[in-house]
Amino acid sequence: MEREVLFTGVGGQGVQIASKTLATAAIAEGRQVMLVPRYGGGMRGGMTNAEVTIGDGALRALAVATSAWSAYVMDPSYWTTIQPNLAPGAVVVVNSSLFNRAVDVPEAKVFEVAASDVAAELGNPMSAGFVLLGAFVALTGLVSLDSAIVAMRELVPAYRTQHLEANGRALRAGAALLPAHGAPAWEHDTAVAS
Repeated sequence: MEREVLFTGVGGQGVQIASKTLATAAIAEGRQVMLVPRYGGGMRGGMTNAEVTIGDGALRALAVATSAWSAYVMDPSYWTTIQPNLAPGAVVVVNSSLFNRAVDVPEAKVFEVAASDVAAELGNPMSAGFVLLGAFVALTGLVSLDSAIVAMRELVPAYRTQHLEANGRALRAGAALLPAHGAPAWEHDTAVAS
């Protein structure tokens, strides 16, 4: 079974580290993973997308998923770059602090998380990407929350270690916002039920 996750946002929102955290956690749990980052030339403010494919065996994924199982949406600015590549019934987790559009994916299961607001309430607005990832992980069960926290700790560069605890709190806070799905998402033929 394979599950594809399309990530989108604006440079500086933590989309790339969130995608790498999911990929690293899945590898640590023994699954096959492909990560394809896509971003513009600017570090902040430009398009930042990524695609993570996770499988329990050899991957058959294409370099661009044309019928992805799910999406992680931090910002509406580049939503149209991933929306056409989502399968009907896709699981879409959006940062409702910023996302105010129609999802326009047939039968999509949309879950709203005020990630930017929650991160601000936690005292670390820059951790909004991890709030959204925590919610996504809890909802889908693609990886465990513990694996995501360990992966985040491995990926944060040495010059940013002062953020490790805040990022861990953000992941846990996000996970508390959406109901855990139960059995891991890769064990189901259909998307997470809403």
